[in-house]
Amino acid sequence: MRRLGVNIDHVATLRNARGENHPDPVYAAKFAKKVGADSITIHLREDRRHINDADAKKICSIKGLLVNLEISTNSDIVKNAMKIKPNFICIVPEKRKEITTEGGLNLIKNKTTIQNIIKRFKKLNIRTSLFVNPSLKDIRISKAISADCIEIHTGKLSNLIKTQKNFSKELKKIRECSYLANDLGIEVHAGHGLDYKTTKVLTRIKEIKEFNIGHFIIGESIFLGLKNVIKKFKIIIK
Repeated sequence: MRRLGVNIDHVATLRNARGENHPDPVYAAKFAKKVGADSITIHLREDRRHINDADAKKICSIKGLLVNLEISTNSDIVKNAMKIKPNFICIVPEKRKEITTEGGLNLIKNKTTIQNIIKRFKKLNIRTSLFVNPSLKDIRISKAISADCIEIHTGKLSNLIKTQKNFSKELKKIRECSYLANDLGIEVHAGHGLDYKTTKVLTRIKEIKEFNIGHFIIGESIFLGLKNVIKKFKIIIK
């Protein structure tokens, strides 16, 4: 069965705008699980612009809650993650000035570093995913360095769909990467820029087992409520 991971980073963004304690991302994590999320994603950025260390520690300690912690390859962040011990790790690229993650990892440049990080997490029995561009070369490298999963960056596809442009080539790339990863024994996830329509398009690819969605869910919840938005996505991915 396909799974829905709900990213709650922007609950923390809203909290931090006032420098107070509301809305509480810990409560948001519990609530999202209660109303249908299969897992919770949080990104512990180097600048702590939304989720902070205390949030991550509390959320990862919630009994029965599966947490996917997104981190960069920064050594201090990796050490923090090893102390927090989430269920899942997703290694993502990170630029200090970016508004959001702009693309997949540069696996050719950072292959050895990432491979060593994966080994450390495997010793702790933490499922490790790599956030990659829809590139067959990246899928093969992911296999070579023993990643458990790959999360395909769907930002370009989403932008093409939203602007009503031809997205067939980008969808084909994602499909081919999903096929290859599945054949190599790597679990396939999808994430970035996903809304209702893009997610529905991607359900055509049966190899995708997990959809991680954040900004759209939190934004849409302003109008429809978090419970209703999560339920709508659950229906779409089924």
